[in-house]
Amino acid sequence: MPRNKIGTMTTLRLDGDPFAHVAQFGLETCQLVSWDVRTWRQADPVALRRQADAAGIEVAACWVGYPGPAVWDFIQGPLTLGLVPPEYRRLRIEALKAGADFAAAFGAPAIITHCGFVPQECASAAYRETLVAIYEVAAYCADKGIGFWFETGQETPVTLLRVIQDLRLPGLGINLDPANLILYGMGNPLDALDVFGIYVRCIHAKDGLYPTTGHSLGRETKVGEGKVNFPELVRRLHALGYTGAYIIEREISGEQQRKDIAETVHYLRRLLAALP
Repeated sequence: MPRNKIGTMTTLRLDGDPFAHVAQFGLETCQLVSWDVRTWRQADPVALRRQADAAGIEVAACWVGYPGPAVWDFIQGPLTLGLVPPEYRRLRIEALKAGADFAAAFGAPAIITHCGFVPQECASAAYRETLVAIYEVAAYCADKGIGFWFETGQETPVTLLRVIQDLRLPGLGINLDPANLILYGMGNPLDALDVFGIYVRCIHAKDGLYPTTGHSLGRETKVGEGKVNFPELVRRLHALGYTGAYIIEREISGEQQRKDIAETVHYLRRLLAALP
């Protein structure tokens, strides 16, 4: 079985080298991320691919954000995130398509995004309308020969599985952020593998704690200090035949972020080395 690579998130900017952040940790893969649609439209994918190849760094996927408000809580989140709010839907569909254009030209395998608090009521108009919006983006990706991967978090594992099955498109997959399932209180990531494990294409190595109020998300932590149980998660993914990357995401900044990422690299290497 091919070995899993370890990488980190890195921001795509028009005025810098996104791969320098990855190289400082001695890593060989990453996810390129930007919430600014202008970056995806104006960046030179061919030149960036040459830069990545010269650095010996693979891009596991492009994480594509979108314009408009984004509130990361349980109150305003359903009204502002992803393709669920109808007032931002068209703008965001076009932004995700711009990310897909870049990813395809670069040669990345997929784009990833948060689709939002997808309604659990599958017979509702809100669910059907959201599904139509996701279909437009995912079909656009399929036409370009790349995948469309769902970032976990704002929907339950069963809802996410239903969306994938209802779309019936090639190239659909899941970027499993195990911490997000915990931070949003949507499920246990170990149990989630029983629901959608066959669709997992990439992993965010992130950890966290469950919510303690009904209004705010739980708190993110360094990998190994939250509720994810990474030793068991890595074992179960291996048993499923998972060969994708572990992309470290630490949503803080500064020296502490750098320190935590470096420590997580060593932690994950130990876990992966112990696999049969």
